[in-house]
Amino acid sequence: MPQPLPPGGEQRPIATIDIVIVTLSEGALRLGLQLRDRDPHEGKPALIGGYVRPEEDDDIESSARRILADKGRLTGLYLEQLRTFGGPDRDPRGWSISIAFLALVPEEALRAAQERGASPFELIDPERCPPLPFDHSRIIAAALQRLRSKASYSTLPAFLLGPHFTLPELKSVYETVMGTPLNDSAFRRKLMEMRILEEVEAKAAATAERKRPAQMYRLARETLTEFDRTV
Repeated sequence: MPQPLPPGGEQRPIATIDIVIVTLSEGALRLGLQLRDRDPHEGKPALIGGYVRPEEDDDIESSARRILADKGRLTGLYLEQLRTFGGPDRDPRGWSISIAFLALVPEEALRAAQERGASPFELIDPERCPPLPFDHSRIIAAALQRLRSKASYSTLPAFLLGPHFTLPELKSVYETVMGTPLNDSAFRRKLMEMRILEEVEAKAAATAERKRPAQMYRLARETLTEFDRTV
């Protein structure tokens, strides 16, 4: 319950950012969590986050990108604002608001961040996530719902891959995010008709399953593209 204010007093909420990091590991979606380095909940896995700093941040997205760079050594990611969570009971330090974001991180970018000295990320199966501090479980549920709902009509899943990828790799990440198999020829045809991909000169090396080098692609636009039909 909110505490009564002294005469003339004013209650100011704590303003923070929480970021749901989603990556792919061994073909499955994983959450990137870090151990908290201070109270409350010191030593427990949690979303990466921090305070809004009006003296440093131009806007809310600037706050999120600063936190990702400072705590995660992560830059240049796809970042999308989810919603605001708030109330008197979500944080033991007092009435608080948190602006939540979804960040999609290719696995190689996560490995590179740790090589640059980021605190270790625990990669957690979203379906087997332990109890988390604050209302982080609720924030994660909102992020996964957003990711899955937008996957069928946008380029969102592609941001889990590196800048260059093959069509089978792209199809696989769509299937992983959406949780359903896709028809191979129909998927290829729709992507080409929507002109959201560009060929690159690089070729993927041949493998035991694929006898010839495969054509590689990149997104035609660096920002999210929404489709006029589902994939």
